[in-house]
Amino acid sequence: MPVNTLKDHRSEQRIVSIRVWLALVFVILLAMLLVSRLFYLQVIKHDELATQSEENRILVRTVPPVRGLIYDRNGQLLATNRSSKTLAVVRERVNDMEQLLSDLGSLIPLSENELTRFKKQVRRRRPFESVPLKFKLNDEQVALVSVNQFRLPGVEVNAELVREYPEGSSFAHSVGYVGRINDRELKKLDPSLYSGTYTIGKIGVERFYEKLLLGKPGYQEVEVNARGRVTRVLKRVDPIPGMDLHLFIDIGLQDAAIKAMDGKRGSIVILDPKSGGVMAMVSNPAFDPNLFVTGIDYATFNGLNTNIERPLYNRATLGEYPPASTLKPLVALGLLSSGTVKPEDKIFDRGWFQLPSSEHKFRNWNRRGDGWIDLNKAIYRSNDTYFYSYAGKYGIDRMHDFLKQFGYGRRSGIDIYEERSGLLPSTEWKRGAYGQPWYPGETVIAIIGQGYVLATPIQMAEGITLVANRGKHVQPRLVKEDLPDIQRPQWGDDIKLKEFDWDFVIKGMENVVSHKRGTAYWRIGRNLPYRIAGKTGTAQVVSIAQGEDYDAEKLKEFQRDHSLFVAFAPIDDPQISLSIIVENSKGAANVAREIMDYYLLPKLEAKAEKGSK
Repeated sequence: MPVNTLKDHRSEQRIVSIRVWLALVFVILLAMLLVSRLFYLQVIKHDELATQSEENRILVRTVPPVRGLIYDRNGQLLATNRSSKTLAVVRERVNDMEQLLSDLGSLIPLSENELTRFKKQVRRRRPFESVPLKFKLNDEQVALVSVNQFRLPGVEVNAELVREYPEGSSFAHSVGYVGRINDRELKKLDPSLYSGTYTIGKIGVERFYEKLLLGKPGYQEVEVNARGRVTRVLKRVDPIPGMDLHLFIDIGLQDAAIKAMDGKRGSIVILDPKSGGVMAMVSNPAFDPNLFVTGIDYATFNGLNTNIERPLYNRATLGEYPPASTLKPLVALGLLSSGTVKPEDKIFDRGWFQLPSSEHKFRNWNRRGDGWIDLNKAIYRSNDTYFYSYAGKYGIDRMHDFLKQFGYGRRSGIDIYEERSGLLPSTEWKRGAYGQPWYPGETVIAIIGQGYVLATPIQMAEGITLVANRGKHVQPRLVKEDLPDIQRPQWGDDIKLKEFDWDFVIKGMENVVSHKRGTAYWRIGRNLPYRIAGKTGTAQVVSIAQGEDYDAEKLKEFQRDHSLFVAFAPIDDPQISLSIIVENSKGAANVAREIMDYYLLPKLEAKAEKGSK
């Protein structure tokens, strides 16, 4: 073999040997690395990894409670729960959340509102807790998700109970609704109670009795496979369902009241004088509470919130209106009981009243005047001049103290949070609110329920119920169950007056409806099969200049007077009391007659039929 060829051959052998040694060293180093990693995982991290492995195999899942149902007085459902398919995601099972959401969006429509809400909730949920992404999946959407499950890690379709309001808008303001828990509410909630629950009572009975309706969650230990699917349940502790509630509300009466309103703006509150139970509460217009249950989209909410007719606003407890002449029976009781007026005291009404040393004329609604008039006639004719004449002698502070007993100037304590106290002025109030003294002319206006005086429909209903009960107080309430743990204002003092005073004023109120010169006679007083004690009222929305007549046709709709009516019946055995306000329109008394006929005529017929047997 040539010398050069031999040298080349030996050189190649050395190179091969070096490569073999390098490969051997690499294999030894790799083996050492694997052994050390195995030692680290199997020995040093054994306890921690064993726990994590068990957690990946066995999970503890919350079982949310079933929310309590809400019934009307006859056992008809006002708030129930229905089964719904919900698309949910477990974040720990997802490698790329944005990609997953994109894949889901290509299968089923996902709104910006749904995506935004989901991303917020993902950040605050517990480990391995599924977070809802889309509610109310239809059958086609469920099928699409199921077929594509292999490429949607962490995605679940769960059957859940979702709140439903069968009567739609009819009880939106009394029963209320549940909605998605927001960040502000989340900070105040007990996480152990709301684990697995995504809604909370927002208004009405749903909010006031949230703790009772919610119930308490349970849990179950489940075994899952590598994909996160549940293979079996190892242990289960059942949740405690929420408490069912029964209301004084009567669906039939509520529907009759809504029908009587005939689409007009306003409010109706109907009480049972014997118990104080709210048999109907109408705030018109209203809204569909089902829109809020799983999250309302921005466009729909903005449309409701900016609507000039304010459907989200509960007029029955938040609306503050001048009670106008509906206040006169209570003022008459105050004038009698204080000795300011005697039943036989008369004045001559020329259609106006003037304070001493003043040229300003306070007009009676009847510009021609009613001539000689006493207190009884002042009630059924709703004569302003008579009350003007005794305003100074009675005084605003005495009026304030007396009317407060009838519920004015304070919350009624009804079992919903959405309530205002109205305004019952006094000298002290004005000094604090405006830093000014009280002027005599302000008493003249206040004594007929105008000026600073404001009241809610629930207050007006409570006041007339006290007259029906001759001073015996009953607490306005929606829920029939006696729940002593529920905290709300209690106003339980009865009003002690002479029987003569009650008789006198109630007779005047009866004449409002039954006397041919009564302000409600030609509207509702003819052919009455039962006795009504009522009082009309007209509340000014804008001021009319001295010497000018009110002409609704010249005013814009929202500037026209409100029509009011308060009443109870039958007089000898009151079974229904109510307050009605029709905004910027007439006809409150007509609404009352239609409601009372619906409620009382069947009772009278049944009584007559029973008596004939």
